[in-house]
Amino acid sequence: METTAVTKTDLAGDLPLVAQGKVRDLYAVDDQTLLFVATDRISAYDVIMENGIPNKGILLTLLSEFWFSYLSSAIPTLRTHFVSLALPSTIAPNMRWNLQNRSMQVRKFQIFPIEAIVRGYITGSAWKEYQEKGTVHGMKVNGPLQESEAFRNGPIYTPSTKAEAGKNDENIHPDQAAAIVGEKYAKRIEELALSLYRTARDYGLEHGIIIADTKFEFGLDTQSDEIVLVDEVLTPDSSRFWPVSSYKVGETPESFDKQYLRTYLTSNRLKGKPDIVMPEEIVSNTESKYQEAFEKLVGRKLGEVLQEKR
Repeated sequence: METTAVTKTDLAGDLPLVAQGKVRDLYAVDDQTLLFVATDRISAYDVIMENGIPNKGILLTLLSEFWFSYLSSAIPTLRTHFVSLALPSTIAPNMRWNLQNRSMQVRKFQIFPIEAIVRGYITGSAWKEYQEKGTVHGMKVNGPLQESEAFRNGPIYTPSTKAEAGKNDENIHPDQAAAIVGEKYAKRIEELALSLYRTARDYGLEHGIIIADTKFEFGLDTQSDEIVLVDEVLTPDSSRFWPVSSYKVGETPESFDKQYLRTYLTSNRLKGKPDIVMPEEIVSNTESKYQEAFEKLVGRKLGEVLQEKR
């Protein structure tokens, strides 16, 4: 495994760069295919940290591969954009070592401009809103609820806007999401997101992890008019993972995700500020938390999986 973080990629003209996100660099393979390269960059409160988390991109890619496979087996009608972890033949040999296992080829689809968040437990911004207004994304929920408690009537769909780089996502009511994507697709996205969450939640509980909430992204196959699961899926970057063993209602749980970094930023009054270099302790502990989540969910150590893929 790597000891230094990969925060930038440059394919030296082998493939054209078409977009760059907070974590991923996207390259065009052909008219229908993209290469998603997950760097070790990490963001919190929509700000990218100056330094990265070693092996994070590899972990996100391999965990997403696991979930794409598991969810497709559990929900046979599910379509995803995942094609392969294989690198395109056009990439030069001297570039391949840095891209292997942190890259996946995916099909291109028209992306819906919302984030399909599903919450099973009340925490984070939802808990803050509930304390202030008694609502979550503008919706009344059965209560009273304590921090970190499961929603009484099961998981709820709480979408957000998909902000441009440098801007903040905004929590919105499902009716606002429908206005953005159209009534035709809004209900289908909501139902699929809830089905995916329930399937993953049940699997997680069996493996010692509470998936408190998660963010899905979807695309549209314009030829078949089908909704397609895209981007990463159910990773520590896009989800809140809590250990079953220490979970208690009414407390802020220990976590295997970015919450550790968020807590460091807020406690040091660094929330939303640019040019933040994380201390080595924060980097090391974040890497360890991500790896522990991977190992619990996949059932194997990251190093073992990498050894098998050589």
